[in-house]
Amino acid sequence: MSKRKESASVDFNPLEFTILDSLNEGVFTVDRNWRITSFNHAAEQLTGIPREQALGCRCSEVFRASICEKNCALRRTIDSGTPVVDATAHIVNQRGQRLPIRIATALLKDPTGAIIGGVETFQDLTQVEQLRKELQARYSFEDIIGRSPIMTQLFDILPQIAASSSTVLIEGPSGTGKELFARAIHHLSPRKGKPFIAVNCAALPDTLLESELFGFKAGAFTDARHDKPGRFALADGGTIFLDEIGDISPAMQVRLLRVLQEREIEPLGGIKPIPVDVRVITATNKDLTELVSQGTFREDLYYRVRVVYLKLPRLAQRREDIPLLLEHLISKFNHLQNKNIAGVSDEVMARLMEHDFPGNVRELENIIEQAFVLCRSGLIEMKHLPIDLRTEASNAPGETRHLLLAAMEKATIENALRRHSGNRSQAAADLGINPSTLYRKIRAYSIVPPPEDGRSNRR
Repeated sequence: MSKRKESASVDFNPLEFTILDSLNEGVFTVDRNWRITSFNHAAEQLTGIPREQALGCRCSEVFRASICEKNCALRRTIDSGTPVVDATAHIVNQRGQRLPIRIATALLKDPTGAIIGGVETFQDLTQVEQLRKELQARYSFEDIIGRSPIMTQLFDILPQIAASSSTVLIEGPSGTGKELFARAIHHLSPRKGKPFIAVNCAALPDTLLESELFGFKAGAFTDARHDKPGRFALADGGTIFLDEIGDISPAMQVRLLRVLQEREIEPLGGIKPIPVDVRVITATNKDLTELVSQGTFREDLYYRVRVVYLKLPRLAQRREDIPLLLEHLISKFNHLQNKNIAGVSDEVMARLMEHDFPGNVRELENIIEQAFVLCRSGLIEMKHLPIDLRTEASNAPGETRHLLLAAMEKATIENALRRHSGNRSQAAADLGINPSTLYRKIRAYSIVPPPEDGRSNRR
């Protein structure tokens, strides 16, 4: 930073400095030439720059934030007259440390109402960021996010599944993250240094799928001028992930069954089998048991792929994960789009918490990505959501944020009681509340416990 620039053009009252210095948040003001006219003690502490050095300098020389160049919050306020609230950014202090901060801005006016500059407050979010990272580490597994009981149970068994070499079947609706679980199993396994090859079986017709999986020899068909290794050969030593296994034809089911039984493949046009060392993970959004009963999926193949079985829940079955997923997605899109969205409004949170999400986590991601297109900074509001979500909310007569949150709390309690067969003590422990609080909420919401009485089965 250069030495003191032009002297500040505003005289200061010592009482004003006393008040500003009592604040925990950093505060500075600028004139219309962007020169700093006041700089409180917290600003000194956060930036590492003494007040005497800061006064009279341009704010960009002192307040080196990640948004200064292209998206200065204070400039937006002075240009538009609209305050900025809860923008997030990073500054680099005098010691070279990168600090996360929350910013708010406002106009400075003289007694006649003329704009004479602006004021910006900034708060150190280092501890908040550390807590967020700790929570994310606690409630994430590879790239899978969740803190609901059903997800933590899955997290608990994944290392054991990964340590084995058994074939895995993952069932779950579209958008629940089946490939993420498959990748997590691979990355935790002894095969993690070898390839992970993913194939969408529903995306290719039989003839192409066969050559894609098993490869072909030169001359096997017209234009087959060179040997081409299949996905099984490419995954040798590693893991192959066969998505939408429930959509393959009966003929392909026979070929795949042979591979799983013999652990060898035969390329199209080949004359002898080739052994492969591959772990197979399959996934489907269909009920394979039902397909077996209908005769459209071979029973012997079903038992070959279903050695280890994972059932992934719909997002509506783990609504308590929505706030954590939102935080993860907002952080992701902030990084990808170089924005500083702080979060979602209470109204948006309530709306998303009560939405059924037929598209599951993928739908939630699409909603937030669209919101990022429309929202420049601050909080994501209802106006930034897709029109169908806004329409559904407005068509609910008398529905308020408090009612939505109450409905969500009621549903969460009912789910916990069902999970524990009516055992109030276990349900309360699951929810992290005192049993007396649970009893009070059961009465307040007129919740009818499950027909089975789990209280007699206390552990």
